[in-house]
Amino acid sequence: MRELVSLENLWKIYPVGPGVPALKGVNLLIAEGEYLAIMGPSGSGKSTLLNLLGCLDRPTRGQYRLGGEDVSDLSDNRLSEVRNRRIGFVFQSFNLIQQLTVVENIEIPLFYSGLSRRHRHPRSREMAELVGLSDRMEHRPGELSGGQQQRVAVARALANDPLILLADEPTGNLDTHTSGEIMALFDELHSRGRTIIMVTHETHVAVHAKRVIHMLDGQIESDADAESLDTNK
Repeated sequence: MRELVSLENLWKIYPVGPGVPALKGVNLLIAEGEYLAIMGPSGSGKSTLLNLLGCLDRPTRGQYRLGGEDVSDLSDNRLSEVRNRRIGFVFQSFNLIQQLTVVENIEIPLFYSGLSRRHRHPRSREMAELVGLSDRMEHRPGELSGGQQQRVAVARALANDPLILLADEPTGNLDTHTSGEIMALFDELHSRGRTIIMVTHETHVAVHAKRVIHMLDGQIESDADAESLDTNK
């Protein structure tokens, strides 16, 4: 399979005092179609790693190649283009615009890509249908349940057909039943070939992935099949 993500000796050092290393020489390869969970205790570097994967931050040193392109040191404008066109984000807090309808929220990345409304609207409706919201397209976030709002966030993340889908604690604000529904949606997206990288501290969420890496003190402590997870923890 095609290699989508390649991290080589990636460091992130925050300029506090003598410098605080959040990532220490991380090496990681992720192929097209993989479903990866990133776990680890608070301060382990998992959120920093996700931020770098999402081009929300730059490494201090090392190389990050996304879809064959070195994105380690791009200009702000080019990095913004990469984020919008090649990366889809799903956040714990949904980050929807309350004044917009479901379809209008999904349209946002398409708008920033320069797509005309004539093309944005049908694509947004298609994404809403994909995540099971065909009967909620004209509703606003305040009229939706938490699970439905997260489905809107997933549809928005997929609107530009990104290379990778990044999810940061995607079930963190949801009850157990709704969490199961959202993870079933992720499973379906993966079965269709979508590449998913997810940060979670919940074992019952991580077990949906096929591969799990554990971070500790800014480094990858382990990299194994999700089947190795102890779901009784």
